[in-house]
Amino acid sequence: MEVSPAEARRIAVRAQLLDGSATDVLSTVRHLGSLQIDPISTVAAPQYLVLWSRLGPFDRGELDRLLWDERKLIEWNAFIYPVEDLPILRARMRHRGTKNKWERRVNAFLKDNARFKRYVLRELDRSGPLLSRELQDHSRGEEDSWSEVWWGTRNVSQMLETLNLRGEIAVVGRRGGQRLWDLAERWYPETETLSKREADQLLAEKRFRTLGVRLEKGRLAVHPEAVDGPVRNRITFLSPFDRLVHDRDRAEALWGFRYRLEMYVPQAKREYGYYVLPILRGDRLIGRIEPVYDRKSGVLQVKGVFAEPGAPSGAGREIARAARSLGKWLGAKQVSYSRRVPSVWRDSLHN
Repeated sequence: MEVSPAEARRIAVRAQLLDGSATDVLSTVRHLGSLQIDPISTVAAPQYLVLWSRLGPFDRGELDRLLWDERKLIEWNAFIYPVEDLPILRARMRHRGTKNKWERRVNAFLKDNARFKRYVLRELDRSGPLLSRELQDHSRGEEDSWSEVWWGTRNVSQMLETLNLRGEIAVVGRRGGQRLWDLAERWYPETETLSKREADQLLAEKRFRTLGVRLEKGRLAVHPEAVDGPVRNRITFLSPFDRLVHDRDRAEALWGFRYRLEMYVPQAKREYGYYVLPILRGDRLIGRIEPVYDRKSGVLQVKGVFAEPGAPSGAGREIARAARSLGKWLGAKQVSYSRRVPSVWRDSLHN
């Protein structure tokens, strides 16, 4: 479908439920297809912040209940998925090939540590669920730098992650923020079996539908079932992992918005800040904000606010309201602003 840039922007926002139409945690995750998990919580962990952007203040415990009590969501490979997508995930779990150096190293690790694998599965069978620290390291050979990048300095973690990727064990809960592991057969329900090809086709279709618009060879392609319509001028902040801006080239094509996460950039070379969130108003990206939640003092510190060219002058009050809402949801007692705010919004933000 060929549409105008304005239509494409509205479609993308509506497809991601950023138009204010999201109603609850479960239906939102089902619609989006997945939530990325990341330990970085400068503001809030992305799996929570993505939901806040759509729902506003919500009960974060609801996500845990859906995962660990009701089992309507599952955690796999650093993402949260609806349990209905388990057939797709299982097809991906079964087909772990040797396409790249990473997979070849993992396969070699499993081959060299077949006895260690049997030990882990046996202990989980006998005593699971278990934390990684409750398992002994019976691996062969020395740990190497490639595993430390992803799993730290323990081969136990490497084995658990590998068995999880292959569908032999599952994350079944959290204890003190640490993952609990158990045999997959005791946690996952029985499902239909899909081929890898069927699963890939279904996953690609689901992703396209939830994006509404995707970038293909420099052109914007619109999903045939995408729905256009007005988007109210609702202000929210987006996680760097939010699917609306996750594809940086797509964000630039749709909005002319060049966005990069600068946390790995030396401080002196950062253009905006360490963990900066795009500001969405209706179907426009109008600026950026760098909030940092200081849990000890209970203050949401806004280290900078930046306006895009042509941003509406009246948006400052709405940004301040959204920041107060975010702070209250996090448990902050106060929201404070630095001097790095645009003149067009300064009075609204500092009052």
